[in-house]
Amino acid sequence: MGAIYRREIGAFFTSGIAYVFLAVFYIFSAYFFSINTLAVGSTNMAGMFANLFLVIIFLIPILTMRLFSEEKKQKTEQGLLTAPVSLSAIVLGKYFAALTLYTIGISVVFIYGLILSLFGTVAWLTLLSNFLALLLLGGAFCAVGVFISSLTENQVVAAVGGFVSLMLLYMIDVIASSVGVTWLQNFLYTMSFYSRYYEFTCGIFNLSSVLFYVSCAVLFNFFTVRVFEKRRWS
Repeated sequence: MGAIYRREIGAFFTSGIAYVFLAVFYIFSAYFFSINTLAVGSTNMAGMFANLFLVIIFLIPILTMRLFSEEKKQKTEQGLLTAPVSLSAIVLGKYFAALTLYTIGISVVFIYGLILSLFGTVAWLTLLSNFLALLLLGGAFCAVGVFISSLTENQVVAAVGGFVSLMLLYMIDVIASSVGVTWLQNFLYTMSFYSRYYEFTCGIFNLSSVLFYVSCAVLFNFFTVRVFEKRRWS
């Protein structure tokens, strides 16, 4: 897994995807930080974190689109599947490479916290809770993006498919509110990604939400492994 991980980290920077991802994330996060926090003279960054949910919906598919689709397009997938390494190690190596770059991007929020500490008191535990929410959400979304990338050889299709999938997950609350069946509506509300994320932005730490995001990441990585198990034996 380590070799796959190092290879993908290097590929992110040589292809320029890392620079695009980091630059766009820093621009949007700085914008929301300035209008939601600095402009109102507050040390509360909840508004910025709430807006970042939509930002990562757009950016994570760009981060994950090439991970497997490029292997398939360049005909290097068979070499990867027959390499002396488990499919789980291949999938996790690529997944953790994307998650590492994502973590580097969201770590900028601590710089914003340091800036605010020059002017007032910062609730560092709340900031840490918000960071954890971004990390958990990104971990789940990266797993979804990796799974979508494993289904196609076209990077654009992988990016669009990832965006549509994440947008649907974001809109679970809207879908639930339009469902007339009570039990189905309640079930959809329990699957809400945004509601669980919003709890963190309010400073509420919920262990069930942590387990929810981790379970989603594990589940979609498992789906990706199953895709390649089927492809290896076909």
